[in-house]
Amino acid sequence: MQYGICNLSIVPLRLEPSDASELVSQVLYGGFFKVLEQRKKWSRIRLDYDQYEGWIDNKQYQEISEIDFNTLCKTDAIYVTDLVEFFQDSNDALHPITLGASLQGLSLLNHVYDGNSTTKKQDKCNILITAFLYMNVPYLWGGKTPFGIDCSGFTQMVYKLNGYKLLRDASQQATQGEALSFIEESEPGDLAFFDNAEGNIVHVGIIMKDNYIIHAHGKVRIDRLDHSGIYNVETNTHTHKLRVIKKII
Repeated sequence: MQYGICNLSIVPLRLEPSDASELVSQVLYGGFFKVLEQRKKWSRIRLDYDQYEGWIDNKQYQEISEIDFNTLCKTDAIYVTDLVEFFQDSNDALHPITLGASLQGLSLLNHVYDGNSTTKKQDKCNILITAFLYMNVPYLWGGKTPFGIDCSGFTQMVYKLNGYKLLRDASQQATQGEALSFIEESEPGDLAFFDNAEGNIVHVGIIMKDNYIIHAHGKVRIDRLDHSGIYNVETNTHTHKLRVIKKII
């Protein structure tokens, strides 16, 4: 078994070993993983954080030993809390780094970072404060950063920055936590999930107070939430059909 760590700011994780393949997620700086299969130009990896799998360009990560991988697994998580910052490499060159990047591997990579970060599990009331950091970020399928994010990437990153693990996709996240029967039972910070005509869960957002929801749809935005789903006052239409509400914290 081989292992690796992301030594660049944002690296695409693709469905197939090709630059033209679908972007299924992104690997942020400091993310570490097992290499399941290695080819001449591409590697299929499984991220340690959420066990998500995909293909990554061999030029866009650094191989590490099994000992280093196991050490990272046991090290307390440290996450960047600035929207954009920089780390410095051994040649004193600066590299961009984004909100939610992991810093446990700094010494392993011989990099220096002196921006803001967090290591603590936060109270539930901080979930929405973190969510507002992503306001107006454009929607990007597979995205996980302030430069582009999808609905489940948004919820995963918000919870990650507060010390709680969510799986990657909305359908996976819907398997976590405790289901609530009514919107009235929910609290700010709970998750609402939405399905399509076939009954598949395809969307997720974070519940706010007074029947509002913050979610990634076109951009990270705030809309009304009722028993039917998400209501967009700009178009006077329901855009998503409510399936279930989950309490994770």
